[in-house]
Amino acid sequence: MARGRDRVRGPLDAADVIAEGVRGVPAAEVPGRLCAVAVELLPVTGASVSLRGNGMPVRMGASDAVAARLAEIQATLGDGPSMYAAEAGAPVLASDLTAGRDARRWPVFAQQAAEAGVRAVYSVPLGDDAVCVGTLDLYGDAPHELSGRELHTARLMAGVMTLALMSLPLDENDENDAAYKADVTGGGVGEASWLRAVAAEQDEVYQAIGMIMAQLGVGADEALALLRAHAFAESRTALDVAHEVITHRKRFDRD
Repeated sequence: MARGRDRVRGPLDAADVIAEGVRGVPAAEVPGRLCAVAVELLPVTGASVSLRGNGMPVRMGASDAVAARLAEIQATLGDGPSMYAAEAGAPVLASDLTAGRDARRWPVFAQQAAEAGVRAVYSVPLGDDAVCVGTLDLYGDAPHELSGRELHTARLMAGVMTLALMSLPLDENDENDAAYKADVTGGGVGEASWLRAVAAEQDEVYQAIGMIMAQLGVGADEALALLRAHAFAESRTALDVAHEVITHRKRFDRD
């Protein structure tokens, strides 16, 4: 079977491939499946999608383990193309992380991306001109500058991803999911059972930040920065370190 991008001659062709890709897919698997479709449609090797959390992005799906890892690296560092795209509400295209401006802009992330076999990252915001709710992040194993048509397809994927994330089935019995979805989207929407596992992970980060604040007498921003710094120093994710903090296996003390 031809790859999706071999069939794409315009927006309608891309829309057909996207529709085929998610037809019959269980709701909870839609974000990950759309990431896989993005890889079919574009000259990239991986894709991930993250929603903006309160302080840290929250990964909702990925096409493969490398894409998931790159999303975690950016969340742990608090730096990288996705962070800038979410803040600016505009695409950030790092077409060559091995040299030049892109490598200098995010030196630590660029080095870790290269170690993971990634040479280019394209981050496209989810949402509209008024509100950015997250990013669709596309990863390539070779330097490449997206063409106008490719960027248009990436924007189309981001638009479909936004609608999918905001339209997944709701669970009317879980108040915690309602509060979490309102937090990451900035709106007062109903409960979403598909967010339960992700909400639990994000809660661990919030709990760890609170415990670090209490242990050191610092503010939330400094506590998050310390959590990220320790995760980076130990070559781990911020979520891993947060779990150790809340299970009392790690304590932050002043030297």
